[in-house]
Amino acid sequence: PSAFVIAVWLSAAVMGAALLLTPIGPAQAVKAWGAGLWALASFAMHMCLVLMTGAVIADAPVVRRGLDALAGVPKTDRGAVAFSAFVAMVSCWFHWGLGAVAAAFLARRIALKRPGVDYRLLTATAYFGMGAVWHAGLSGSAPLLMATPKNFLEAQVGGVIPTSETVFAPMNLALTSAVIIALTALAWFMYPAREEDAFRLTPEVRARLEEDAPAPLGAQTGGAWLGFWERGRAIPLAMGLLGAAYVLADWRAGTFTLTLEKLNLVFLALAVALHESPAAFGRSAEKASGLVHGIILQFPLYAGMFGVIKASGLDKLLAEAFVLAAGPKSFPFVVYWYSAVLNYFIPSGGSKWAIEAPYLLEAAKALGVPAAKVVLAYSWGDMVTDAIQPFWCIPLLAVARLEFKEILGYMTFVFLVSGVLASAAFLLF
Repeated sequence: PSAFVIAVWLSAAVMGAALLLTPIGPAQAVKAWGAGLWALASFAMHMCLVLMTGAVIADAPVVRRGLDALAGVPKTDRGAVAFSAFVAMVSCWFHWGLGAVAAAFLARRIALKRPGVDYRLLTATAYFGMGAVWHAGLSGSAPLLMATPKNFLEAQVGGVIPTSETVFAPMNLALTSAVIIALTALAWFMYPAREEDAFRLTPEVRARLEEDAPAPLGAQTGGAWLGFWERGRAIPLAMGLLGAAYVLADWRAGTFTLTLEKLNLVFLALAVALHESPAAFGRSAEKASGLVHGIILQFPLYAGMFGVIKASGLDKLLAEAFVLAAGPKSFPFVVYWYSAVLNYFIPSGGSKWAIEAPYLLEAAKALGVPAAKVVLAYSWGDMVTDAIQPFWCIPLLAVARLEFKEILGYMTFVFLVSGVLASAAFLLF
């Protein structure tokens, strides 16, 4: 079923659990659902901007030229798939919206430059970033939300959780580095030993991958004066300078911290600045807007579930179950795999956090486990099953003209390697 249908089913399941397990009545449950419906409105807007600004930046001509140049760096087919895996993971760590689109474009350019490369494995490596690294990085939904002032969970944890305790925690940086190194090596060793075993790019798919000519800007209206502003560099450069000026002023004041607002401010200014004109930026943004409909339509449903869970007391019941199921030492490991299993059915790191956070944070408080560690365990668990779940891979596969089953074998190894490394990290540290 589609992600939206699953969200509807889960809404019914949460309603049913609240009615069966708590004293709340049907009228109260419906009211709690409606009251919670917009609790994630601000967060949803930020998630839309993360995805859109990343896609718009990846679509900028200067970025595409840079990625095209990078596609020529590998000198062997085996090296090309390892290089693609490495770039996909590093770029997704910096910004998952940019990384997801940029990795797909890089793999496409490599395929066109090296027609003998194993095309299925190359396509799989473009998904490594979204399947193993993104939620531990600079644009990770849960860590950035918890670092943002006035977030909907701030009262429960007694303040914000700075990214120094999550994204930039030594344990998280070490685990991220280990996963990137291990999966780059995995891509290298998974390459077919015999050249004749490589899956070649077909002429039909090659034609599909060729670059389309840019869409025309349309007839100029309003005279030369309006054309200067609509098709000139003045506005993009001004927006870029404005964003840079804000960051500099904030940094000099000693108030710059990584939050959702500031991440999106920087990337929005950068997205505009990298395009040749407001018209070119608008065309790219219109194309990218098709990527965010799932966030817009599904986040209210998950916010409604959050409202029911909190108002009914279901969060306390679930927290008690977790306290009984795990001790202080094993709790992060349990959270990791619980989040991983749930992610297979709700492949949305941000909205799923709204469902899990109320009772996971409550259980952590009872067990004396730092909230920052719970956020990290959730984040790593949330993305490990992305490797074997096709939801975020659909746009990549549509361009590649492949089915998910054709790369699932490779992605299963990604799931196993990253799962073992993260499990060890959360059990030992």
